[in-house]
Amino acid sequence: MSDDDNVVEWYQSNPRCLFPIEGIHVSKSLSKVLRQDRFRVTFDTAFTEVMEHCLRPSGNWITPEFIQVYTEIHRQGWGHSCEVWSGERLVGGVYGIALGGAFCAESMFHRETDASKVALYHLVEKCRELGFVLFDAQIMNDHLVSLGAFPVTNQKYLTLLQRALKVKTVWDQCPFVTTDPED
Repeated sequence: MSDDDNVVEWYQSNPRCLFPIEGIHVSKSLSKVLRQDRFRVTFDTAFTEVMEHCLRPSGNWITPEFIQVYTEIHRQGWGHSCEVWSGERLVGGVYGIALGGAFCAESMFHRETDASKVALYHLVEKCRELGFVLFDAQIMNDHLVSLGAFPVTNQKYLTLLQRALKVKTVWDQCPFVTTDPED
């Protein structure tokens, strides 16, 4: 992450925030939104735009340099996004990176009510379908808890991550993760 001085730092949250790969908690109201088919959902069609929409008016950890690096990660095939559209307008989304069988979500946004929840729902579903075994949301907050996120200690997270890195998925094109059948 970048701080207010544009210095890139490495942060490791403790506890770590995970979602069950079986899916997020779908409330009655979210279930209704999903049934209404109010939004169109796509994957990997507006990666950079999703990142840019995640920028806040102030206090950003996402910088132009961060967007540039992640756009390159997307170009290489291991950065992915889920986009939510209302007509031709991008109204919600979430992005992150695939490392083996772990998907590490970075940030999400919405411009219409429930659009980020719809994006998260579809991204977790897609990850499960593709064979991911770990969905990392990194930093716990009340909103994520309401969607079914749960905390794990760093030690437990690192154990889960180590196992997940041995899983190969079609979204994982990270040049730094290799799967060794001997492991």
